[in-house]
Amino acid sequence: MNEADLVEAARKDPEAFGVLFDAYHSKILAYLIHRTGEVALAQDLASETFFKALGKLWQFRFRSIPFSAWLYRIATNELRMFYRGKKSFSLEGLMESSGFDVRDASDLVEELKEADAALERQKDFLKVREQMHTLPLIYQEVITLRFFEEKSLKEISEILGKKEGTVKSLLSRGLEKLRALQPS
Repeated sequence: MNEADLVEAARKDPEAFGVLFDAYHSKILAYLIHRTGEVALAQDLASETFFKALGKLWQFRFRSIPFSAWLYRIATNELRMFYRGKKSFSLEGLMESSGFDVRDASDLVEELKEADAALERQKDFLKVREQMHTLPLIYQEVITLRFFEEKSLKEISEILGKKEGTVKSLLSRGLEKLRALQPS
């Protein structure tokens, strides 16, 4: 079943949304871990991302952006809202309000352990992340999407809803600002 068929099936049957969840959860979670540096917070934000996606699935149309870009856009918006209001979410809330168990809990625990281990292995990343947090959010977003999520400029422009030239400029300026923070 292709992505368009999965989305269509999920519109009619929330249980089918579990297949989309399984396909994209680890990518969205990794993106949010890179952005926040906190596994538990990233898990909560990923849960809210998928809860919103499920609730607004009827609005998604296959036009110029793929489903995954739409999910990244929701995740980015959730992250922005979190930093604005410091609100919190839980996976349990997602499961209770959606009416289905998106995964076996042991799978999530294992995924969290793997994510924690990956974060520990990236000591340099933690230092850069700390410096990145001093940059304006838009620079943090483009740098994370480009270098940690390995998204193309086109994909980033789709996720952020900006032109490719704008994304290139933001990336260039963000890297320049980040380099200026590095000790000589």
